[in-house]
Amino acid sequence: MMRSTADRIRHVVSFEIIGLLLVIPLALYGFNMKVGDIGVVAIAISLIATLWNYIFNILFDRASKRLRGTVHKTLPLRVLHSFLFEVGLLIVTLPLIALYLRISLWQALVLDISLIVFYVIYAFVFNYLYDKIFPLPKNA
Repeated sequence: MMRSTADRIRHVVSFEIIGLLLVIPLALYGFNMKVGDIGVVAIAISLIATLWNYIFNILFDRASKRLRGTVHKTLPLRVLHSFLFEVGLLIVTLPLIALYLRISLWQALVLDISLIVFYVIYAFVFNYLYDKIFPLPKNA
C-alpha cells in the first residue's frame, strides 16, 4: 500500500505553504526584488511545483515499488528523489521566470538555481520529517 490521495494532497499543500513562507522573505533579501515580483514568481512556481510534486511522487513511488519492492526511501534515494524533482521543475520554470521578470535566461538560471538549492535542502528536510510525522505502513 502506498500513500493515499488525501495523504499526498496534505503533503503537497503543506510543503508548498511552508516553502512559500520561507522562500519569499529569503528571495526579497537575497535578490533585492520587489515583493510583487518575487511574490508572483514564487506563487507561480509553487502552483506548478504542486502539480509536479503530486505527479512526480506517484511516478517515483511506482518505480520504486516495481524496482525495489518498497516505497521506503534510503538516504541516497532521498537525495536522488529531491534532485530529480528539482531538475524537472527547472525545465518548466526557467523560461517562465525569464519572461515574467524580463531578464535573460542566464539571470533566470541564477535565480532558479538559487531557488533549487534552497528547495533541494528544504525538500530533503521536509520529506524526512513528513515521513517521521506521517509514517508509511510497514508493508508499503
